[in-house]
Amino acid sequence: MERRRRMDAALLVLFLGHLAGALEVPLDLPQPPTITHQSPKDYIIDPRENIIIHCEAKGKPHPSFSWTRNGTHFDIDQDPDVTMRPHSGTLVVDISREKAEHYEGVYQCTARNKHGAAVSNNIVVRQSRSPLWSKEKIKPIVVQEGVSLVLPCRPPAGLPPPIIFWMDNNFQKLPQSSRVSQSLNGDLYFSNVLREDSRNDYICYARFPHTQTIQQKQPITVKVLNQDPVDERRPAFLIPSGPSSSKMVLRGQVLEMECIADGLPTPEISWTKVSGDFPAKRTSFLHYQKTLRIVDVSESDAGDYRCTARNRLGSVHHTIHVTVKASPYWIIGAPKNLVLAPGENGVLTCRASGTPKPSITWAMNGIPIENSPKDLSRKVEDDTIIFTDIQTGSSAVFQCNISNEHGYLLSNAFVNVLSEPPRVLTPSNIVYKVIKNHRVLMDCASFGSPIPKITWFKDSRSGTLDGETYKMLNNGTLEINVAQARNSGKYTCVARNILGIYENHVYLEVKEPTRILKQPEYKVVQRGKSVVFECKVKHDPSLIPTMTWLKDDGELPDDERLIVDADSLTITDVTDNDAGVYTCIMNTTLDHDSASAELTVVEFLIQYEDSLHHRGHWHNLTEVPGSKNRAHLKLSPYIHYTFRVLALNAVGFSRPSFPSRVFKTDPAAPDENPTGVQGIGTEHDNLVISWKPLTGLQSNGPGLHYKVMWRQKTMDSEWTTVTVANNSKFVVSGTPTFVPYELKVQAVNDHGAAPEPAIAHGYSGEDLPVAAPENVQALVLNSTLAEVHWDPVPNKLIRGYLKGYKVYYWRERSLHKHNPHHVEKQILTFIPTAPSSLIITNPNLDSLTLEWSPPHDRNGLITGYTLKYQPVNNSNELGPVEELALPANETSVTLLNLKYSTRYKFYLNAKTVRGAGPAISQEAVTIMDEGSTQTSHPVARPPPHSPPHKALPVSPFGKVNSSMGEDGALISWEYWGPEKNVYVEYIVENSEGEEEWQKEFVNGSQNYMLKGLKEGLSYRVRLVAKGHSDQVPHRSEELLVTVPAVTSRQVDIATQGWFIGLMCAIALLILILLIICFIQRNKGGKYPVKEKEDAHTDPEFQPMKDDDCTFGEYSWISLIWSQECRSQESDNEDHKPLKGSRTPSNGTVKRDDSDDSLVDYGEGGDGQFNEDGSFIGQYSGKSVSRDNAEGQESSEAPSPINAMNSLNSFV
Repeated sequence: MERRRRMDAALLVLFLGHLAGALEVPLDLPQPPTITHQSPKDYIIDPRENIIIHCEAKGKPHPSFSWTRNGTHFDIDQDPDVTMRPHSGTLVVDISREKAEHYEGVYQCTARNKHGAAVSNNIVVRQSRSPLWSKEKIKPIVVQEGVSLVLPCRPPAGLPPPIIFWMDNNFQKLPQSSRVSQSLNGDLYFSNVLREDSRNDYICYARFPHTQTIQQKQPITVKVLNQDPVDERRPAFLIPSGPSSSKMVLRGQVLEMECIADGLPTPEISWTKVSGDFPAKRTSFLHYQKTLRIVDVSESDAGDYRCTARNRLGSVHHTIHVTVKASPYWIIGAPKNLVLAPGENGVLTCRASGTPKPSITWAMNGIPIENSPKDLSRKVEDDTIIFTDIQTGSSAVFQCNISNEHGYLLSNAFVNVLSEPPRVLTPSNIVYKVIKNHRVLMDCASFGSPIPKITWFKDSRSGTLDGETYKMLNNGTLEINVAQARNSGKYTCVARNILGIYENHVYLEVKEPTRILKQPEYKVVQRGKSVVFECKVKHDPSLIPTMTWLKDDGELPDDERLIVDADSLTITDVTDNDAGVYTCIMNTTLDHDSASAELTVVEFLIQYEDSLHHRGHWHNLTEVPGSKNRAHLKLSPYIHYTFRVLALNAVGFSRPSFPSRVFKTDPAAPDENPTGVQGIGTEHDNLVISWKPLTGLQSNGPGLHYKVMWRQKTMDSEWTTVTVANNSKFVVSGTPTFVPYELKVQAVNDHGAAPEPAIAHGYSGEDLPVAAPENVQALVLNSTLAEVHWDPVPNKLIRGYLKGYKVYYWRERSLHKHNPHHVEKQILTFIPTAPSSLIITNPNLDSLTLEWSPPHDRNGLITGYTLKYQPVNNSNELGPVEELALPANETSVTLLNLKYSTRYKFYLNAKTVRGAGPAISQEAVTIMDEGSTQTSHPVARPPPHSPPHKALPVSPFGKVNSSMGEDGALISWEYWGPEKNVYVEYIVENSEGEEEWQKEFVNGSQNYMLKGLKEGLSYRVRLVAKGHSDQVPHRSEELLVTVPAVTSRQVDIATQGWFIGLMCAIALLILILLIICFIQRNKGGKYPVKEKEDAHTDPEFQPMKDDDCTFGEYSWISLIWSQECRSQESDNEDHKPLKGSRTPSNGTVKRDDSDDSLVDYGEGGDGQFNEDGSFIGQYSGKSVSRDNAEGQESSEAPSPINAMNSLNSFV
């Protein structure tokens, strides 16, 4: 143990001596050679120029130089084309008579003097080469559209390797994309070819950078046929091949890995590191993610990297195992030169690392150290040489060579044994100037052997400088961290060793800082005025200041309007371009100060209101410079403009001006078409075409509607066109299953159509596959692992987007004796199902909590969850998606910093190592701020009996109404949800439980006519919005609709002309009848007709009824009389109504059943006439039995028969 402590102490002393000896030896002192400049190890020369191989060195005395070539002495004097520069070892080879390739080889330079020899690296000299492509005739390449293709480049081998690129005949680079890209070896890869890839000028170029020459390959012709459409296919790697590969890279170099895949549609490439993360600052992805590039590779970059190619039909993986090796590299730096005094100790350390572990060899003066003269003061221990009690004459140059299979390091370090008194290398009488409160360093570089000790004194040398104010560094420099005025003065640096003392004097001056006393101020000015920025400065009197002005961090414009004085900047006749930030900078030789101020030129803002489309909302139109009071405005068609103007200055906007009068622009045809055109099938036989409708401002005129056009993509068919108004979708029914369509939607109004729309693409609805995979084979790999292969199903039989395959497997028999024939069928799946539940709790103004349950079927180990969410605005547009990765052991998360009173849609899915499963979705609203206004759509709030911390999902339906019409029941509703599939469902009220709801698709409208409802029945009606298959559908509240038993056309007859005419005629007849009755009443009492009545009594005649004032056989007479009878009752209660006869049930007057008629009385000879000649009539309306009771009344009452006969006389 004691011996070990002594050894450690000795090494520590030696190490400190080594550090102290790492000095620069003055060139006037004896020293071994040191190589100062040499050519690189791998030296590629231009064959058109003379060859220059560098080798420069220093030493005392100046060294001489010699060379070896390919390991043997190179006699320069024997070659007239090779010369060595004077006082240098640099070789110059004249190639005018000899080709450059004659001088290729390995060269090494040796610099030598009497104190030792230093050697250069092995310099490998090679001439650059840029060979021509071999002449070849390339046949045209004919391929079917959709297949993959590789165009080989295969440039000739050059030195250094060429840079490859593809161009056409016009020297234009061929466009590359995720579908077409160049590989690292220069070949051009097509994941799938298209018809537009046909061309005859695919040309590969090779640029050789050293000679700056470009070589061209013969053009390649590619012809793409479109005969039989190629089925879509899942990705497969073109390069690299197989499921895995390996790659080795050296430490410090660049790692490039690439994966290029075949597939239709074009696969997307992604990268992951299986065993960690990418080094973010050193990683980049090139060639559309196909190339992974990591620079300055370290050992931590080793591991497995996985590239994945994916399209909608599936994915494929390739794993690249990366191994990092290392050529030798220094751990603590190359060995340092040693300067030792006789009797001192020192250490040379050559410590390096590499993979594999490098070997270390030592040489002295270019000769292996084991072959060098023995020296008792020198001891070699692996990577260290220890010098103990070294003596004069031991000076030498030692070479340390560290090498492995990937490279080598060669370093020269000399040991110089000197006895030298101290000297200070820093010039004397230097004046150091520093600004107050700043840091200052005063140098005292010295040399001596032994190493001198440095001390500092100030002024009178009252004592050495130490303490908090002063600090001396290891190299002898004196540091003052915070200089003050009292630190100014004369400083003395003293270097001493056993051989002598050396003094050096320097001076320090501490200056006052430069300060801007009056800074320029913020200015607001109108155009045409003048402005002055002041900048007054205080500085140290001994320093000369210089004032500089900048505008927006650049030089001032060269304009005579900008006048720079000693302490100000004046701008006359200000223009809009003068606005900006002005900075004054005061510079001295030691420091500077600066200050800035902004100049704002007053502007005006013109706003407009569109009273036709958006009344009450003002929009910014344009800004106008402050010097103007008018502006020319570019307006849009079909707008009712009202304008106002606001002034803008540094504080903000002024109050707006009074609005102008309304200016109406003429309508015009639309100048743009709807965006977001897409086609998606919701059923196996339909295609839903949807688009983002134009706004009122975009319509440009009244009568906005859309011309919707579609046709199958693979057929040269005509476009089918329909016109759609007040809607943003249309459903095409009766389509084939899952076929591509080309779509166009054009905006049209009453004044014309928009420009020809761009073609969008979509697919009709999917259906179940009609075929199963064939050629299923299983290969047993071991006792627990089997590999299953099958042929993929053709695309035309899949009838949709291929999402994957289910693998069923079961045991045919068991080796267990007790249950040999038990069959247990299982399904092999790789991704989990959706989480079984997702609820939202604890809503606040800007946060809420989501809670969920794990999937029922995990299908593996859950590695985490992915949560995506996005806001939904008032116009039902989805906002940007935020994504959050959650660990597998969590079942809740609280989202912060959400917007208050905002509806959000959430999507949550679980992940395994095989991928992510389907998502469960939910919607919720953050709590509304009490100060905010109500949004335009209903906000989901918990019912009164629910806990207040629950946030219920928002229903996308508002109020649902119904009204009955001739054609059926019209159902109307409000809807703001994002789901595209909306249905009206209805069922008979109180129907049996097995009866299903009837469903009608509403095609994006917000009203629908239910037809075919049965009369007299009641129906329950509701709205249903359905999203993806894994989402819970939204339903509205149910509405009860009752269909009347008879739904006839109701007409208001009071407004019909025939009815008005009839009523006028009836009124006239009643007036005439009243006049006749009045006359008869006044004259009827003078002519009793009792006898005549008795004589003409008809046994079938029925007297009038007292209670209803009607006649038995003449219903139309009873109507007239009824009015007269009521009139008599109201005029005189003494006149009692007469009893009348029955009214026929059919409403007609009978004349065949009675022998008595008005005509008979009117024409009979027995009839009596009054004085006027009018017929009095035969009846009094009273029977004999009632004469006693009502005789007087009967004689005075008017007879309805008489009144009727009087009417007949007019007729």
